[in-house]
Amino acid sequence: MYSEDEMASAVTAGVLTQATAESLRVYVDGLRRTTVADDERFRLIAGFNDIFVVVACALLLAALARIFGELRPWLGGLAVAAAAWGLAEFFVRKRRMALPAIVLLLAFEGGLFVGGMLPDSNGHPNFILGSLLSVAGAVLHWRRFHVPITIAAGAAAVAGSIVAVFVALLPGAMNWTTTIAFVAGLAIFMLALRWDSQDPQRLTRKADVAFWLHLLAAPLLVHGVFRALGVTVGEGTLWQAIIVLILYTALALVSVSLDRRALMVSALGYVLYTFTAVLGKFGVVSSSFAITALVLGSALLLLSAFWHRSRAFVLRWVPAPVLHWIPPAR
Repeated sequence: MYSEDEMASAVTAGVLTQATAESLRVYVDGLRRTTVADDERFRLIAGFNDIFVVVACALLLAALARIFGELRPWLGGLAVAAAAWGLAEFFVRKRRMALPAIVLLLAFEGGLFVGGMLPDSNGHPNFILGSLLSVAGAVLHWRRFHVPITIAAGAAAVAGSIVAVFVALLPGAMNWTTTIAFVAGLAIFMLALRWDSQDPQRLTRKADVAFWLHLLAAPLLVHGVFRALGVTVGEGTLWQAIIVLILYTALALVSVSLDRRALMVSALGYVLYTFTAVLGKFGVVSSSFAITALVLGSALLLLSAFWHRSRAFVLRWVPAPVLHWIPPAR
């Protein structure tokens, strides 16, 4: 198996064209997905050199943030953003390293956000300018490097901009942040479905973009729903437990249908909390968490073992027009 570095070197040397290399990547990735149909694949690390580069980049960026931040905090942010872009030119654009690409993108976006928070006339940081600068940076970064997580980072920046505007214009907007987060999560979820629909076979970079969007949308959606049910503020009642179980089952059906596990993972904490509290009220105090974790973990492992068969069964009940938007059963 050839590494990404060797493929990039072959393209640079003229042995392979960029189109041929990309076609080979798609073909090999297709073989992997066919061999292991149940995996929700995304490339994160190719070797320990990725970790080595990330550690070195983190040290450099932290040093720049400290040195320039002592002069002005926003200056430290801009220094980190500029350095992250420069490092990405080599490690992402030329070396095509996945983990450094993610870390440098997050550093770039975070640096722009801090760099844009110039103090206003009252000395308060300008969250609106920081968020808008992050949105613009995500657009430029995507056009230059095409890192899959960039679209999710840009969507998060847009959501942050909307929240910042509402908080600045409406004094009581802080009470609506959960609702705004839910609406933003729903919009990001629909965007993720759109990216998924462009690559139902999960063979190209579009599937990776959708993965990160689902990972961002899931906690925004789940937190809003469970908070509305009072799961995060109550002591846990039997009716709450029943509603949470029904809701989590619905989330599981959606996850299985879409072949995306992010929704289920995001809701795990709320399910554990609710059932642990309910068992505690019925006298099972010392072992309530262990029993809940045992049952839930066993159920999830069973679902994972029969994920392919479960999808085939669930997709029988999905309307035909929707099937064009999701991966087929294998």
